[in-house]
Amino acid sequence: MTIEVLAVPCHTKGHLAYLISGDPSTPPLLFPGDTLFVGGCGRFFEGTAEDMYHALYEVFLHLPKDTKVYCGHEYTMANLRFALSVDPTNAAVRDKINWAKLRRSKNLPTIPSTLREEMAYNPFLRVHDDVIVNAVGGTDPVAVLANLRRKKDSFI
Repeated sequence: MTIEVLAVPCHTKGHLAYLISGDPSTPPLLFPGDTLFVGGCGRFFEGTAEDMYHALYEVFLHLPKDTKVYCGHEYTMANLRFALSVDPTNAAVRDKINWAKLRRSKNLPTIPSTLREEMAYNPFLRVHDDVIVNAVGGTDPVAVLANLRRKKDSFI
């Protein structure tokens, strides 16, 4: 077993994630703390959109797509409601909402997800997608990420 410490400053300047891998018969496990959530990402408390872009796109999305994501909080329903607001025709978002409602109705967690799943419905992992760009605006992916986070911060 290998445990890697990944520097992913943004939520806080010293924020770390942990990747556990080594057994080829099981997918790697990612513990991203408050950087990546099911359907969302953490606030940019001490970092910038550039920092979060680096963490999400240059660190996490370079991992195998079957990597299981064990995020730090159960924010799934709130994140998915926001995802639906910026991408209302995304069937993956709707399916995940239905699945999450069922899980929560049984008092079961919605964690973990996988990177592959997150890439289908998490708007913060889709800032290159025209649907997300058109929903929040921005001239480049980092600007789209910043606009998306601002919109999420004021979402009720």
